[in-house]
Amino acid sequence: MKKFGLIGYPLGHSFSKNFFNEKFQSENIDAEYVNFEIPTIDDLPKVIASNPNLAGLNVTIPYKEKVISFLDELDKDAAAIGAVNVIRIEHARNNKVKLTGYNSDVIGFSRSIEPLLETYHKKALILGTGGASKAVNHALKELGLETLFVSRSRHNDNTVTYEELTPEMMDEYKVIVNCTPVGMYPKADQCPDIPYGCITPRHLLYDLLYNPSTTLFMKKGEDQGAVVKNGLEMLLLQAYGSWDIWNK
Repeated sequence: MKKFGLIGYPLGHSFSKNFFNEKFQSENIDAEYVNFEIPTIDDLPKVIASNPNLAGLNVTIPYKEKVISFLDELDKDAAAIGAVNVIRIEHARNNKVKLTGYNSDVIGFSRSIEPLLETYHKKALILGTGGASKAVNHALKELGLETLFVSRSRHNDNTVTYEELTPEMMDEYKVIVNCTPVGMYPKADQCPDIPYGCITPRHLLYDLLYNPSTTLFMKKGEDQGAVVKNGLEMLLLQAYGSWDIWNK
């Protein structure tokens, strides 16, 4: 029986385990999907060594960037993004194991947001600077949008702080993507600190979170007439993308 799994810490919020095990059961696939909740990325080699039938892994917070140094190869998107959320594991006859990193977040996000984009959506604010935000940035640029990261502290010339967001910037950047965990259950009464009074019906607010299904970030956007979307479709699309990668 083939085994697949998820590495991250913590994994209480994980969607992947139920999704894949239900898929395996409904399609009579002889496989199982397990969670590997590892407190440090240095435990990854132990996970690989103790599971010889492991054929693929998903990677979640906080290891999407840290995992790269453990991999033998990266595909071009993952290399350009600098973050990995899918690992394909190949076992050779001489007990050698090859780990190749991919990023299906970019596939899921692109396909999910593209139908919502209008001609006036030319620039996007990306809230957060973690691994998921890098995939979002890559996807938006491929879709032809200019991007700007928003963070609690300034990292580089392509980053501004929340305090620096002006009404003029909010008018200019009509796509806003939340890549932070702020607002995720059980802290659903929180939201990123942006000037929601500047949101208009021409804005598109996209939240990578999906629990709750309507986050406070989305609700505040809706109250201003904006188009809003959560990350559930992206999650499903990136999961299908993972399966395609493992079964190349």
